Amino acid sequence: MPSAFTTLFLIIVIIAILTWIIPAGTYSTDKAGNIISGTYKTVANKPQGIWDVFMAPVIGMVGNDATDGAISIALFILVIGGFLGVVNKTNALNQGIGAVVRHYKGREKRLIPVLMILFALGGSSFGMGEETIAFYPLLIPVMMGVGFDSLVAVAIALVGTQVGCLASTVNPFATGVASQTLNITPGDGLVSRVILLIITTAICIWYVYHYASVIEKDPTKSLVYAQREEDEKRFLGNDSAEDNDFKMTKTQKLVIFLFGLTFFIMILGLIPWTNLNSHWTIFEKFTKWLVNIPFLGNLVGHDIEPLGTWYFNEITMLFLFMSVIIMAVCHMKEGEFIDAFMDGMRDFLSVAIIVCVARGIQVVMNDGMITATILHWGESGLSGLSRSVFIILTYIFYIPMSFLIPSTSGLAAATMGIMGPLGHFAHVPSSLVITAYQAASGWVNFITPTSAVVMGALAIAHVNISIWWKWTFKLMVYLFIAICLFLGISAIL
Repeated sequence: MPSAFTTLFLIIVIIAILTWIIPAGTYSTDKAGNIISGTYKTVANKPQGIWDVFMAPVIGMVGNDATDGAISIALFILVIGGFLGVVNKTNALNQGIGAVVRHYKGREKRLIPVLMILFALGGSSFGMGEETIAFYPLLIPVMMGVGFDSLVAVAIALVGTQVGCLASTVNPFATGVASQTLNITPGDGLVSRVILLIITTAICIWYVYHYASVIEKDPTKSLVYAQREEDEKRFLGNDSAEDNDFKMTKTQKLVIFLFGLTFFIMILGLIPWTNLNSHWTIFEKFTKWLVNIPFLGNLVGHDIEPLGTWYFNEITMLFLFMSVIIMAVCHMKEGEFIDAFMDGMRDFLSVAIIVCVARGIQVVMNDGMITATILHWGESGLSGLSRSVFIILTYIFYIPMSFLIPSTSGLAAATMGIMGPLGHFAHVPSSLVITAYQAASGWVNFITPTSAVVMGALAIAHVNISIWWKWTFKLMVYLFIAICLFLGISAIL
C-alpha cells in the first residue's frame, strides 16, 4: 500500500483532472456562510494545472480566499505531540498502567473492564494507539498466567483504544480536524459522542470478557490454543514484569493528575455553554471578575477567553502551558524539556503535514469550482432520502474511504468539505456527520493490515492476522449494527 501522502497527492491529481471535465458551478450563501439549497448555477470552467496541483498542499496549510488553511490544526497537533512527549519523558503513563495491573494481581479478570475503560478514554480523548505497544509485553504474561491467552491481552489494549477512537469525543486528530474543516467547535455533538462511547465500549468489554471466561473454563476453545505451549515458553519465561513493582512516585502521580486536568479543561473550554443554555454564563462572569482584579488581571492577561468560547488557538496554548507546568513540577532541565517536547512534536509531524496535504484536495476542488457541482449532484440524489438513511449511508461510505485513506486526520480534511454540506442539505447536523466518519474510521482500524498499531500488537503477541480477523468478526458485526442504529435514531431526534 502506498503511504497516506502518496494516496492523498494522487487524489489531488485526479481531482485536478476532473476540473477539466466536471462543469464549474456555485451556490449562493447566507450571512453565516451556509450554502442555500436550490441556488446552484453554472459558471465558466477553471481547470487546474500542474502549478495548481503542487501549490495545493501549500495553500492547504496557509489558506486562500476560497479555502481556510489548516495551519491552526497542524500547529495544535504538533503542540499536543510535544505535550505527550514531555508526559512520556516522566514515564508516568507507563507506571500508572503498570500500577493498575499490579493492584489487581490475583483478580486479573477484573482488569479487563478497568483497563479497557482506561484505554478507551485514551483513544477517545487524544487518539491513543501506538502508545499501547509498550503494554503488551506486560499484559500478555499476566493474562496467560491466569489461564487466558495472548488474544485477551491484545484485545484489552487494541480493542480498548480503537473503540475509543471509534467514538472519539475530543480526539484532536479526528474530531478536531473534522470540526475545524466544518468551522464548528469540537464541543458540538459531544454529549451524543459520549453516549456512543459508552455503548460501544460496553459491547467490546462484554465481548472480550465473555471470550476470556470461555477459555478460562476450557482452554481448548482458545483460537491460539495450537501455539499455547510455545507461547508459555515465549512469554511466561520472562519475569521482567515481576521485577518492576510499578510504584509511582509522588511526582508521577501529580503528572497523571495534570494530564487528566489538561483534557478536562480542554473539554470545558470547547463546550459552548451559553449556546446550550443562555443562563449558563458562570465562565463569562468568572473571567470578567478575574481580569478586573488589580494587578492579577494584568498578570493573567486581559485577552483571556472564557471557557466555552475556546477554539484551536486557545487549546493549543493550554497544552503548551501545561507542558511548562509539568516541566516545573518534575524539575526538568531546560535542555531535557526541549528535547522531550521536540521529540514529541517530531512523532506527530507527519500527521500535521498529512492534514495540510489532504486540505489540498479541497483547495483544488474549490479553485476549480467543482465543489458546488458535486454538491448539486449530491443534493439531487438526496431528494426523498430520510435523515436516518442519509447518515447510515454516510457511515457506509466512510468504511471503504477509511481503507483508502487510513489517516483519520487526512480522511477528515479530504472529505468533510463535501460531506458536511451534504448533511446540511439532508437536514443532518454537521456534528453527526463527524460522528459517522469517526465511527467508520475507528471500525476499520480494528482490522486493517495497514495499521501500525494492529500489526505491531499482533507481531508482539505472535498472532497471525487471519486469526485476529476470525476473532473480531462477530464483534465487528455487533458494532456495525449498534452504530447504524445509533446514527439512525440520532438523526431523527
